Amino acid sequence: MIKIKHLSVKNFMSVGNATQAVNFDRNHLTLVLGENIDLGGDDTGARNGTGKTTIINALSYALYGQALTNIRKDNLINKTNNKHMLVTVTFEKDGTEYRIERGRKPNTMAFYVGNVEREITDESQGDSRETQQEIERMLGMSHDMFKHIVALNTYTEPFLSLKANDQRTIIEQLLGITLLSEKADRLKELVKATKDAITQEEFRIKAVVDANRRIEEQIENLRKRQRLWQGRHNDEIAALQTAYNELSRLDIEAELAAHRALSEYNTRVKRIEEVNSWIRRGELDERRELKEVERLKKEIASLENHTCHACGQDLHDQRQVQVLEEKRQALQEAALQALSTNTQLLENQKILEELGPVGTPPTVFYDQESDAFEHRSSLANVLSQLTSKQGETDPYSEQIADMSNQALQVVDYDTINELTNLKDHQEFLLKLLTNKDSFIRKQIIDQNLSYLNARLGFYLDRIGLPHTVKFNNDLTVSITELGRELDFDNLSRGERNRLILSLSWSFRDVWESLYQPVNLLFIDELVDSGLDQSGLESTLAILKKMSRENNKSIWLVSHRDELIGRVNQVFKVVKENGYTSYNPDLESV
Repeated sequence: MIKIKHLSVKNFMSVGNATQAVNFDRNHLTLVLGENIDLGGDDTGARNGTGKTTIINALSYALYGQALTNIRKDNLINKTNNKHMLVTVTFEKDGTEYRIERGRKPNTMAFYVGNVEREITDESQGDSRETQQEIERMLGMSHDMFKHIVALNTYTEPFLSLKANDQRTIIEQLLGITLLSEKADRLKELVKATKDAITQEEFRIKAVVDANRRIEEQIENLRKRQRLWQGRHNDEIAALQTAYNELSRLDIEAELAAHRALSEYNTRVKRIEEVNSWIRRGELDERRELKEVERLKKEIASLENHTCHACGQDLHDQRQVQVLEEKRQALQEAALQALSTNTQLLENQKILEELGPVGTPPTVFYDQESDAFEHRSSLANVLSQLTSKQGETDPYSEQIADMSNQALQVVDYDTINELTNLKDHQEFLLKLLTNKDSFIRKQIIDQNLSYLNARLGFYLDRIGLPHTVKFNNDLTVSITELGRELDFDNLSRGERNRLILSLSWSFRDVWESLYQPVNLLFIDELVDSGLDQSGLESTLAILKKMSRENNKSIWLVSHRDELIGRVNQVFKVVKENGYTSYNPDLESV
């Protein structure tokens, strides 16, 4: 249930800077009378211009951001003070209290839910479109519907005077067909969103497929490089293995040992040759030295006979002694030298005996020991390269594995299939909501239109209008009297007012049966003209019964003083010094 509880007004139309308040939280029929003290304050001509309709305009502005009529918003501000206009309405729905504050100069807009203010980020002219839409969704009532079932007034064009399309719009709102249209619009948005999601998913899938294709191309290129690398790698290992096998055929350590033995053999051969050479030279020296000793001995023997060893002539004694002495000295030296040479010769022969026979030289592969060392170095180098090459890992396998396992994305069609199924379902529901031949639309119209016609017939009978008014299945309205088809303008002023009230009440009954009750009803000056005494009595009886049995707060705005004794309470609206004030205390009758 929507229960409008309180309204406060400041600097709104004829209300000045002093805040005026109206309490709607009471279940009575209240007569709203005006008293224009500026026009004399008596009962003659002093009921107009006091600000009675200002209450309804303020309520309309607070709830919907606009007055009942097409008054520009800046013209709603009190022209004397021309600033600080503020209207506040408090109401309750389903146990939650709401408060709306609207103002201009400065522009303000505040919406409270349970005393917690909702954030408003889009303010324009003191209003927020998003917040207003939220308020109207919560009320469940458009401004046009508000004017036909809550705030009845002479300024609102009667329903039957509206154009056919405008009538249809209100009836569709009333019967819930507009909800179908609203749901259809939301469904259209959902269908569009689903189609956009499908398109995005298609783009995503295409992007994944394209990315996978590019990745697969990269993987294939890597595999080609891998095959080339593996072939080259295997060839290099095979070449190194062959080289290693070739080099390994030679026992390089034995070769080096043979070279060392050969070196020793050559050294020994050289030594033997040297010793043999010394022996040969010693033997020659020894023979020569022995010959020299024999010669000297012969010469000494000759000299001892005083004969010259060279020419055979006799020598004088003095010369003979001198030469003999010289020869003896030379013989001694030659004998010593021969002995020395013989000693050295014996020593060399001993060395030669110690060296032993030359023997067979060791067999080697390389002529030079350096070549053998180079062979060993090459063998170690090839083995190192072979070991290193065999230890190399495939540089492409990890990349291929990573790209295959991580870069490649699974192409999942579940989401697009779900979205497609959702779109088909939404489009099916959309056809049910929008097709004129849809059983849902027909069911709503048949069921609710029957109830509307029943309530309308009830109120027409109670208010005393003899005409038959019926809503047809095509949502047009037919008015007949005694079989004659009439237009709304064929009716008199009083008949029209009776029909306007009956339509409003029947509209309200249908609306409350479909949605939720509303505690408040305003009837602004509709009983002041055209209604005879019988029509007035019938209207008052209906309003009293509605207030009493349905717990409604009904406010009857009128200029007719005679109604004071026919209502429960009187609410005074006083105009003085150009400003409107509300008497906060209702006068009970």
